[in-house]
Amino acid sequence: MFVKIVLVDINPKMIAAWKETFEEHPEVEIVHGSMLEQKTSAWVSPTNSAGRMDGGLDLVIKNHLGPAVETRLRQEIHSKHNGVLPVGFATCVDTGKKVPGHLISTPTMITSSEDVSDTMNVALACAAAFQAVNMQNMQTPGSIRSVALPGLGANTGRVPAEICADLMWSGFSLFRRRTFDDFATMRKALEEELGDLGPVTGKTQVPKITIASTASGGNGHFVPGSIGPGLKDSDVDFDDDDDDESNDDFDDDDDSDN
Repeated sequence: MFVKIVLVDINPKMIAAWKETFEEHPEVEIVHGSMLEQKTSAWVSPTNSAGRMDGGLDLVIKNHLGPAVETRLRQEIHSKHNGVLPVGFATCVDTGKKVPGHLISTPTMITSSEDVSDTMNVALACAAAFQAVNMQNMQTPGSIRSVALPGLGANTGRVPAEICADLMWSGFSLFRRRTFDDFATMRKALEEELGDLGPVTGKTQVPKITIASTASGGNGHFVPGSIGPGLKDSDVDFDDDDDDESNDDFDDDDDSDN
C-alpha cells in the first residue's frame, strides 16, 4: 500500500533544508505552512514522553482537535508504556475527526527541554512515526493513506534544520526499503545503519553528528552504513503520491514539547 508523505513546517529554514535533502524524492510533498491545513489521514506530533499537549505544536493541535485527543493519547501511553513513551517508540490514536483520522505521537526527548542536537533522536523519532503508520495499517488496512510530519526536534530540541532534515531522511529511507513487526526490530535495523543509538530509555546520546559531503542519495545526507544481511524488502511504500486523501491524570513532570 502506498502512503503519501507531506513534510510541513512554518520555519523557512526547515523548508529549505528539506528541499535540498529530499530533492531526489519529488513524490514527498514539502509545504511551508501550518499542520492544521494538511488534509492527510494522520498528523505526526513530537509530544513529550507523557503525552501532555500543553505547548508548541502539540497545543495548537489540541486546540484544533479538542482536549479528548490528549486524553486518548495519555491513556494509550499509560496502558502500553507505563506512562512514559521512550524515544524510538510512537503511538497512534483516533482523533474522533475525519481529517486527520489519527494522531501519531513520537517523542524526540524524555525530559523537558533537552538539547538533542548531538543525538540520533530525530532519526529514531521519524522512523518510529513511520512504524506507527505501518502498524496501524496492518491492524486496519488502508486507515492511513497519507501522513504529515513537522521538523522533529528542530524547535525545543535545538536540532539545526539541516541536521533535522538529514536524520528525517534516514528514517524515511529505512521505510522505503523495509518493513518491521515492532519497534524493537525497527530500532535494531536503524542501529545497523547509523551505529549505536544508546539505551532504549533516556537520552539517546551518540557522538557529535557530522554531515557527509557526498552520499548515496546525494545532497550531503547523513550517511547510513551498509544494509545488514537478511533484511526483507518493504511491502509498504512511503514514497508514492498515487494515493491522496483529500481521562486519567497521570503523575509525570515532563510537560515540554519537543
